[in-house]
Amino acid sequence: MSAVAESFAKPNAVALSLRYALRELRGGLRGFYVFIACIALGVMAIAGVGSVSASLSDGLAREGRTLLGGDVSFVLFQREAKPEEVAFLRSRGTLSAAATLRGMARSTDGKLALVEMKAVDNTYPMLGKLKLAPQLEMSDLLAERDGAFGAAADPTLLARLSLKTGDRVTIGSATFQIRSTVEAEPDKLAGGIGFGPRFLISEAALRATGLIQPGSLVRWVYRVKLPEAANNERATEAFIADARSAAPQAGWEIRSRSNASPQLERNINRFTQFLTLVGLAALLVGGVGVANAVKSHIDRKLEVIAAFKAVGATGRDVFGIYLAQVVLLAAIGSVIGLALGAAMPFAIVGLFGKLLPLPVVPAVHTDELALSFLYGLLTALAFGLWPLARVHDVPVAALFRDTISSEWHRPRASYLVFMAVVIALLIAVVIGLSFDRRIAAVFVASSVVVFALLRGIAALLMTIARRLPRTRLPMLRLAIANIHRPGALTPSVVLSLGLGLAVLVTITQIDGNLRRQFLAALPDQAPSFFFIDIPSAQAEQFDGYLRQIAPGARIEDVPMLRGRIVAARGVRAEELKPTTDSEWVLQSDRGLTYTAELPKGSKVVEGEWWRADYSGPPLVSLEKKIADGLGLKLGDEVVVNVLGRDIPAKISNLRTIDWQGLGINFVLVFSPNAFKGAPHTHIATLTEAGGKAGDGKIIKEVADAYPMVTSVRVREVMETVGSVVTNLALAIRGASAVTLISAILVLGGALAAGHRHRVYDAVILKTLGATRLRLLGAYALEYLLIGLATAVFGVIAGSIAAWLIVTRLMTLSFVWQAGSAAGVVAAALVVTVGLGLAGTLLALNKKPATVLRNL
Repeated sequence: MSAVAESFAKPNAVALSLRYALRELRGGLRGFYVFIACIALGVMAIAGVGSVSASLSDGLAREGRTLLGGDVSFVLFQREAKPEEVAFLRSRGTLSAAATLRGMARSTDGKLALVEMKAVDNTYPMLGKLKLAPQLEMSDLLAERDGAFGAAADPTLLARLSLKTGDRVTIGSATFQIRSTVEAEPDKLAGGIGFGPRFLISEAALRATGLIQPGSLVRWVYRVKLPEAANNERATEAFIADARSAAPQAGWEIRSRSNASPQLERNINRFTQFLTLVGLAALLVGGVGVANAVKSHIDRKLEVIAAFKAVGATGRDVFGIYLAQVVLLAAIGSVIGLALGAAMPFAIVGLFGKLLPLPVVPAVHTDELALSFLYGLLTALAFGLWPLARVHDVPVAALFRDTISSEWHRPRASYLVFMAVVIALLIAVVIGLSFDRRIAAVFVASSVVVFALLRGIAALLMTIARRLPRTRLPMLRLAIANIHRPGALTPSVVLSLGLGLAVLVTITQIDGNLRRQFLAALPDQAPSFFFIDIPSAQAEQFDGYLRQIAPGARIEDVPMLRGRIVAARGVRAEELKPTTDSEWVLQSDRGLTYTAELPKGSKVVEGEWWRADYSGPPLVSLEKKIADGLGLKLGDEVVVNVLGRDIPAKISNLRTIDWQGLGINFVLVFSPNAFKGAPHTHIATLTEAGGKAGDGKIIKEVADAYPMVTSVRVREVMETVGSVVTNLALAIRGASAVTLISAILVLGGALAAGHRHRVYDAVILKTLGATRLRLLGAYALEYLLIGLATAVFGVIAGSIAAWLIVTRLMTLSFVWQAGSAAGVVAAALVVTVGLGLAGTLLALNKKPATVLRNL
């Protein structure tokens, strides 16, 4: 018995497989570069996104006290804390109070701008540092001198009103001197997105403006810094529990340093999941490259496999050897991807650290890297096992015949079970470790459907090509024959290109619709202005004034309060289990209103609207999707806390709401008697009939006549939101580029895998008299037909996916972007034909004699 045969007879199969796998890889990695690159790209995307997200989460956790401005914050809307509440908070630690309110700043030359006022006390900031230019003590910055209160303003305000440090502005009834500019606020992230530049003032200055009226939309924040001896999580939780017991109907929103900005953290988690799914899409596209590379490698090694079997190796031995190679190569690609992904947070901080508004603490996160490595390994196995398993039962003679004619056969049941286990494990990891399992499950199901459809399209394309009548045009006949011949590139090209195109179309369609929604023209019936903090006693007078200065404009006015859902169905809000798309309604105070008539843009879908003269117990109308997400139905009781008082109301009806018109509408609408006697303000909209030519005039006249009313230009708000959307879309496009690169690599690998067959075809056809030009034309037609069919599928599948995401998840209107779809089709054809012809030119350059001698 030979040494090789003896070695195969030894029982240590794992060591044997590894030894022969390493021995074969000594000759280099030719044919596996696409394999390694695809795994590396996908793992890099997942590891990079996970590392950056973890670094950001660590930064938020580490800077939680600074972002919050204390250990615990208590937020109230439309009312200040009562003296006994303030006394309780002050008894537990150092207290700092702040208030935020929007207002209209007017320069000495009459220019107006919306500002976000923030009134602070002398202890601000208790944690972190307020960066000003020039840097001043708070007492000097905010003190009243020469008839003007001091203020620090965002540089944006100075640029908008053509101001400089030392200039004066008026807000309401108070005059301010801008003594410094705000460069950074330690607690800015906890306040969310503002629609105007920051204007930092004292609490006394805010009261002097005269804008604090009963029902004004003032947000009062009370921050408590606990003593060092009680500065731990247990003491913090005990303090929060004591506060809820001491004032059960206070209605305050309580945050601790561990959740300084819960909405920001949720958004980061959701965005991270989305980018991780994009990285997984890149891995799935790369998986096709893995399958192509493994198949091509086995085709090249048929003689070696035959030799192994001839000297006594079993099918399981051969499978073990090449399985070990796949695992080793997947590990190499994964390690490369891990190194690049782990470096990403360090690179981001190094390049953009000073520009980042978020606290990113770069570090190596081994748990994220381990998960990314697992993704890479499982993906390689899931796609590589099928071509690997085909060698087990093929006899030596058939393996030699396989160099001429391929024989397809299904792998053994044991290998199919192995594949099923690997795929099930990959799906379990994707869904089990995701932030939103429903979205992850949809992604997995969509991937399976897309792969099945792509295989079906490839088979359909080959069937159609096979059944087409023979044409007399030689180039077209050769192109059609190449599409369906044995060993055709059609399945590989369709799979590699189709998924990448579907992802690209999905991203471009979503991006186009978001830009249309936030950056393009507003809806025809969208209001031009919102007016907030209208005193209820002057609501009718203000309505008449608007009609006087803007004749022909459409005016809408409704009362508005702020309230927080504290219980539903007898269950406390903290114990409810809302769906992910409805949990936001429980996270903070919401805008509320009362009315006798059904609001415009609303439609009752369950129950009945109350009578105009209804005077019974309070009733409430809920938006249908929110009610479903909270598990509420007609007749259930909802308790809201308004101005420190719990108000129960029964659900009378459920509504659908058209949010696209940007008009006034509320998730919660109450019967007219629900808030009888409660102080509140009104909110109004003005929709101009003739465009925006009079915008500046309307803002100025309203500010002159009603200085306590804040005017908000809708277009400016949409531009602010649009800038955030643009940045998110940029990040999505950057992550999606990884998927596209993988698709191009896989396509190139698929074409390279068929290079040997192309060389044989070209040589035989040239020997029979085919010219170089005709062969190029035939191959170009082949790639054009395959690329066109795949591009059509990519456009259809991507458009459907984008429509579902935009309409179902984002609840926005969807308009198909024909231009971007046409661009994707054109790019797909250029890439497919270009890569195909590049490989064809190499095949045509081969000398016939050299190839014919080796046939």
